Amino acid sequence: MSSLHLSKPPDSHHRMLLYKEAGIRGAWKQWFICSLLSLLHGVISETTRALDIMAKYPLIDGHNDLALRLRIIYNNKLSRINMHNIPHVATDINRLTAGHVGGQVFAAYVLCTAQDKDAVRLTLEQIDVIRRVCTENPELELVTTAEGMRKSTKITCLIGVEGGHSIDSSLPALRMFYQLGVRSMALTHTCNTPWAESSSSFYSFYQRKSNSLTEFGKAVVNEMNRLGMLVDLSHSSWETARAVLNHSTAPVIFSHSSAYAICNNTRNVPDDLLLRLKENGGLIMVNFYRSFVACSNTTNVSVVADHFDHIKHVIGTESIGIGADFDGAQGQVRDDMQYTLPSEVEIPFLEANNSCRVILTNPVRVDSSYRNGKASLMPARAIAWFIILLVQLL
Repeated sequence: MSSLHLSKPPDSHHRMLLYKEAGIRGAWKQWFICSLLSLLHGVISETTRALDIMAKYPLIDGHNDLALRLRIIYNNKLSRINMHNIPHVATDINRLTAGHVGGQVFAAYVLCTAQDKDAVRLTLEQIDVIRRVCTENPELELVTTAEGMRKSTKITCLIGVEGGHSIDSSLPALRMFYQLGVRSMALTHTCNTPWAESSSSFYSFYQRKSNSLTEFGKAVVNEMNRLGMLVDLSHSSWETARAVLNHSTAPVIFSHSSAYAICNNTRNVPDDLLLRLKENGGLIMVNFYRSFVACSNTTNVSVVADHFDHIKHVIGTESIGIGADFDGAQGQVRDDMQYTLPSEVEIPFLEANNSCRVILTNPVRVDSSYRNGKASLMPARAIAWFIILLVQLL
């Protein structure tokens, strides 16, 4: 028979210590559980509140480069893509829906290396792919007015051209883009145009003094005001932005820029321009790209919030956004200019001179003596044109 070992029972003092220790542990556990539940409740409450707000006021994102990725990765072959779930990109229909996006401005962008070459054609192809994305998927709807956005029950799409080099210094090209649904245009990208200056010096296009906004540049702004197309100053130099804010009669936007006071990148907007933007009635739409948010390769949401807080402190919440009422309000500049005829201003040949630009003249008649190998002297008019062209090239 095995023996049973009995330990000595604790005395009363020992029992009191045990009870006290157990009480402390129990109270601590209770406090911890209550704190955790309270924290979770707060997180859930804030998340629920945010989702409720976004459901009531759908998000409008002022800039998205999905079209560029579709060209680079898929060569714009939409038949090979499931728009609900697209690998290797940050945007698709599923993610737009999950993010409660009510409106998305898609950028029609082509590289600056296409300037003075085939930028217009490439931009047309990017406009085409955006229009196809937004008309071939039932969850999306292409709109061109604020009224269209308000009435739509789908994710609305708008088109913005990113870079004035896309119009090849042509107001008729600008007007045709408008007819295709374009409702905003950034005056520059990372390269100067013959008539406006970029915030970047990466490319050497049209490097010259006093290039912030030429007379033709002012004509571009005037025509955009007349059409009801938003002038986008993201990527423009500060001097170009100041010149536009002094000249434009309609509100302008910075479609994807942040606060220079928080991150001192020249793509961002300094406080004096923020104040001018407020006077203009325009909007700045905060950029989330890490190089413009934190001036480094790493950042977080807190730093993004710092930009919102700073802009709010300088100019107030009414000037911060990622979307705008394009032409829905009454008494807009476009309405005031409805009887103004389209501008016929042309850029001077010397200001946009390049190998792809020609002087249009009547063709020189080839006579029989030339066909027989007996060329006559060049006509005086042709010689005059040749001299003019030679002087301009020199």
